[in-house]
Amino acid sequence: MPTNMYVVRSAKHLLPGRHSWDLVLMKNDRLKKAALRRKYHVRKKVFGMPDRPRLLVFRSNRHIYAQIIDDVAGATLASASTRTKGLQDQLPNAGNTKAAEIIGEAVAKQALGVGIKCVRFDRNRYKFHGRVKALAEGARKAGLVF
Repeated sequence: MPTNMYVVRSAKHLLPGRHSWDLVLMKNDRLKKAALRRKYHVRKKVFGMPDRPRLLVFRSNRHIYAQIIDDVAGATLASASTRTKGLQDQLPNAGNTKAAEIIGEAVAKQALGVGIKCVRFDRNRYKFHGRVKALAEGARKAGLVF
Protein backbone atom coordinates (compact mmCIF):
# COMPACT_ATOMS: atom_id res chain seq x y z
CA MET A 1 0.00 0.00 0.00
CA PRO A 2 1.49 3.35 -0.99
CA THR A 3 2.17 5.84 1.79
CA ASN A 4 0.29 8.72 0.17
CA MET A 5 -3.10 6.86 0.37
CA TYR A 6 -5.34 7.29 3.36
CA VAL A 7 -8.18 5.23 4.81
CA VAL A 8 -11.65 6.61 4.07
CA ARG A 9 -13.88 6.54 7.12
CA SER A 10 -17.60 6.03 6.99
CA ALA A 11 -19.45 9.31 6.57
CA LYS A 12 -22.51 8.29 8.59
CA HIS A 13 -21.54 10.69 11.33
CA LEU A 14 -21.79 13.57 8.85
CA LEU A 15 -25.35 12.79 7.72
CA PRO A 16 -28.06 15.03 9.15
CA GLY A 17 -30.61 13.46 11.51
CA ARG A 18 -28.40 10.68 12.82
CA HIS A 19 -27.66 12.06 16.27
CA SER A 20 -28.39 10.02 19.36
CA TRP A 21 -31.20 12.34 20.47
CA ASP A 22 -32.86 11.85 17.07
CA LEU A 23 -32.85 8.13 17.69
CA VAL A 24 -34.54 8.68 21.06
CA LEU A 25 -37.25 10.78 19.42
CA MET A 26 -37.74 8.13 16.74
CA LYS A 27 -38.15 5.48 19.45
CA ASN A 28 -40.73 7.63 21.28
CA ASP A 29 -42.68 8.08 18.03
CA ARG A 30 -42.61 4.34 17.44
CA LEU A 31 -43.89 3.65 20.97
CA LYS A 32 -46.69 6.23 20.61
CA LYS A 33 -47.76 4.74 17.29
CA ALA A 34 -47.81 1.26 18.80
CA ALA A 35 -49.95 2.49 21.71
CA LEU A 36 -52.42 4.13 19.31
CA ARG A 37 -52.56 0.95 17.24
CA ARG A 38 -53.41 -1.09 20.34
CA LYS A 39 -56.02 1.47 21.37
CA TYR A 40 -57.75 1.38 17.97
CA HIS A 41 -57.60 -2.41 17.96
CA VAL A 42 -59.57 -2.53 21.23
CA ARG A 43 -61.81 0.42 20.38
CA LYS A 44 -63.13 -1.01 17.10
CA LYS A 45 -64.68 -3.88 19.08
CA VAL A 46 -66.08 -1.91 22.02
CA PHE A 47 -68.88 0.62 21.50
CA GLY A 48 -71.09 2.01 24.26
CA MET A 49 -74.85 1.96 23.65
CA PRO A 50 -77.50 3.53 25.87
CA ASP A 51 -78.55 0.12 27.22
CA ARG A 52 -74.92 -1.03 27.71
CA PRO A 53 -72.45 1.87 27.99
CA ARG A 54 -68.67 1.59 27.92
CA LEU A 55 -66.50 1.50 31.07
CA LEU A 56 -63.29 3.25 30.03
CA VAL A 57 -60.05 2.91 32.02
CA PHE A 58 -57.09 5.27 31.81
CA ARG A 59 -54.02 4.83 33.96
CA SER A 60 -51.01 7.02 34.44
CA ASN A 61 -47.96 6.30 36.57
CA ARG A 62 -49.53 7.99 39.60
CA HIS A 63 -53.31 7.79 39.15
CA ILE A 64 -56.10 5.74 37.60
CA TYR A 65 -59.33 7.06 36.07
CA ALA A 66 -62.60 5.33 35.13
CA GLN A 67 -65.58 6.67 33.18
CA ILE A 68 -68.83 5.18 31.98
CA ILE A 69 -69.60 6.62 28.55
CA ASP A 70 -72.62 6.46 26.24
CA ASP A 71 -71.05 6.76 22.77
CA VAL A 72 -74.35 7.39 20.98
CA ALA A 73 -75.11 10.50 23.05
CA GLY A 74 -71.43 11.32 23.57
CA ALA A 75 -71.98 11.76 27.30
CA THR A 76 -70.19 10.63 30.43
CA LEU A 77 -72.70 9.00 32.76
CA ALA A 78 -70.45 8.28 35.76
CA SER A 79 -66.80 8.77 36.62
CA ALA A 80 -64.31 8.22 39.41
CA SER A 81 -60.57 8.63 39.82
CA THR A 82 -57.87 8.67 42.43
CA ARG A 83 -57.90 12.46 42.12
CA THR A 84 -61.56 12.79 43.14
CA LYS A 85 -61.85 14.84 46.34
CA GLY A 86 -63.91 12.32 48.33
CA LEU A 87 -61.77 9.34 47.39
CA GLN A 88 -58.39 11.04 47.79
CA ASP A 89 -58.66 10.86 51.61
CA GLN A 90 -59.18 7.06 51.57
CA LEU A 91 -56.13 6.40 49.39
CA PRO A 92 -52.67 6.76 50.94
CA ASN A 93 -51.09 5.64 47.65
CA ALA A 94 -53.02 6.34 44.46
CA GLY A 95 -50.89 4.28 42.07
CA ASN A 96 -51.41 0.73 43.33
CA THR A 97 -53.92 -2.09 42.82
CA LYS A 98 -55.71 -1.42 46.12
CA ALA A 99 -56.54 2.11 44.91
CA ALA A 100 -57.67 0.76 41.54
CA GLU A 101 -60.07 -1.66 43.25
CA ILE A 102 -61.55 1.18 45.32
CA ILE A 103 -62.01 3.27 42.16
CA GLY A 104 -63.77 0.33 40.48
CA GLU A 105 -66.17 0.04 43.40
CA ALA A 106 -66.80 3.81 43.40
CA VAL A 107 -67.60 4.01 39.69
CA ALA A 108 -69.87 0.94 40.00
CA LYS A 109 -71.80 2.54 42.87
CA GLN A 110 -72.28 5.71 40.80
CA ALA A 111 -73.43 3.65 37.82
CA LEU A 112 -75.91 1.65 39.86
CA GLY A 113 -77.21 4.94 41.28
CA VAL A 114 -77.87 6.20 37.74
CA GLY A 115 -79.51 2.89 36.77
CA ILE A 116 -76.72 1.19 34.81
CA LYS A 117 -76.19 -2.51 35.56
CA CYS A 118 -74.41 -3.82 32.44
CA VAL A 119 -71.37 -2.24 30.78
CA ARG A 120 -68.76 -3.05 28.15
CA PHE A 121 -65.21 -2.95 29.49
CA ASP A 122 -62.76 -0.81 27.49
CA ARG A 123 -59.24 -1.52 28.71
CA ASN A 124 -57.89 1.22 26.43
CA ARG A 125 -54.58 -0.21 25.08
CA TYR A 126 -53.56 -1.69 28.43
CA LYS A 127 -53.22 -5.39 29.20
CA PHE A 128 -55.92 -6.85 31.42
CA HIS A 129 -53.44 -7.18 34.24
CA GLY A 130 -52.47 -5.40 37.45
CA ARG A 131 -54.30 -2.16 38.13
CA VAL A 132 -56.68 -2.53 35.17
CA LYS A 133 -57.70 -6.00 36.34
CA ALA A 134 -58.08 -4.77 39.94
CA LEU A 135 -60.39 -1.97 38.80
CA ALA A 136 -62.51 -4.47 36.84
CA GLU A 137 -62.72 -6.84 39.82
CA GLY A 138 -63.72 -3.98 42.11
CA ALA A 139 -66.50 -2.95 39.72
CA ARG A 140 -67.74 -6.53 39.46
CA LYS A 141 -67.67 -6.91 43.23
CA ALA A 142 -69.83 -3.80 43.59
CA GLY A 143 -72.44 -5.16 41.18
CA LEU A 144 -71.60 -4.19 37.59
CA VAL A 145 -71.98 -6.93 34.98
CA PHE A 146 -69.49 -7.28 32.08
